[in-house]
Amino acid sequence: MSLDSCLFCQIAEKALPAKVVYEDDRVLAFHDIHPKAPVHLLLIPKKHIKSLLALDTADADLMGHLLLTLPMLAKKQGLHEGFRTIIYTGVKGGQEIDHLHFHLLGG
Repeated sequence: MSLDSCLFCQIAEKALPAKVVYEDDRVLAFHDIHPKAPVHLLLIPKKHIKSLLALDTADADLMGHLLLTLPMLAKKQGLHEGFRTIIYTGVKGGQEIDHLHFHLLGG
């Protein structure tokens, strides 16, 4: 798959619209278009990483940044008492888009 055909890369590059709630130089968070909870955000790295199975030790800092961003996002969404995170990995793990992403759900 080319990066041009990756839905989340296109969103990160602003080629496709999304309801963005947070962005910095490494990550982007936006509302899921098919929410499963009152709050359902997707958090993606801007770097294309296919899944957890494709991680390399060079991605350790980025992964730490993603994990530290999740509770900050949750608090900004009013989820002070708890939330759920989901990472689907690979086709057999339920991953539908070949770009690493975290689901943040709550409310």
